[in-house]
Amino acid sequence: MTNAPNLATQTDHAPETVLVAVAWPYANNHLHAGHLAGAYLPADIFARYQRMAGNRVLMVSGSDSHGTPVTVRAEQEGTTPEAVFQRYHQSFLDTWDGFGISFDIFTSTDTPSHIQVAQDFFTRLLERGYLYEAEQELLFDPVAQRFLPDRYVEGSCPVCGAEGARGDQCDNCGSTLDALELINPVSKLSNATPERRVSSHFFLKLSAFTEQLQEWVSGKDDWRTNVRNFTLGMLREGLK
Repeated sequence: MTNAPNLATQTDHAPETVLVAVAWPYANNHLHAGHLAGAYLPADIFARYQRMAGNRVLMVSGSDSHGTPVTVRAEQEGTTPEAVFQRYHQSFLDTWDGFGISFDIFTSTDTPSHIQVAQDFFTRLLERGYLYEAEQELLFDPVAQRFLPDRYVEGSCPVCGAEGARGDQCDNCGSTLDALELINPVSKLSNATPERRVSSHFFLKLSAFTEQLQEWVSGKDDWRTNVRNFTLGMLREGLK
């Protein structure tokens, strides 16, 4: 049997530092073949190649323990989001071990350091004037007496008409949706018809970064021309 070539001995450049940042799965269910084939195996192959080439690689990801799907699952089971997160976070760790996925770090949004960094991001942006407060219309459950995040609402898709579309997307046609667009929306908490109510939220002032982003994207000569032009076109239209 022929041994695989040692790529590290064939490189003519100094080792580079390569960060492989992989999508964070919601900790609300077990992973399936599509997750592995679509996100994790390709990332692992790339990371392994870079290590063989002699580069310094850091492949990182973690469980999203704060996403709406986690709280939806917890309420369906009559348990806590923490219990749901712990169960499926361990399932993810077992999956990586079973398939030999070579994460250098697989953490979660539930760690003290992650919480501190997220809060620091928010406060620094707020102090520098990059966050602003504005009102927006949202769906409200009159029975449960609470506003409904996207996955707490289902209805008919305004694009293809399929039933069971969620407040963030339609699995039938793949359209990205706003919960307010759903036809005949129903609350998953109480089956009540949601009301439209106004709520105040913080928003990132993307327009403040337009000039910097245009300059940065314009210098990306290694990007595909159509990708760079598409991105620049979006920036010229203005960020909101």
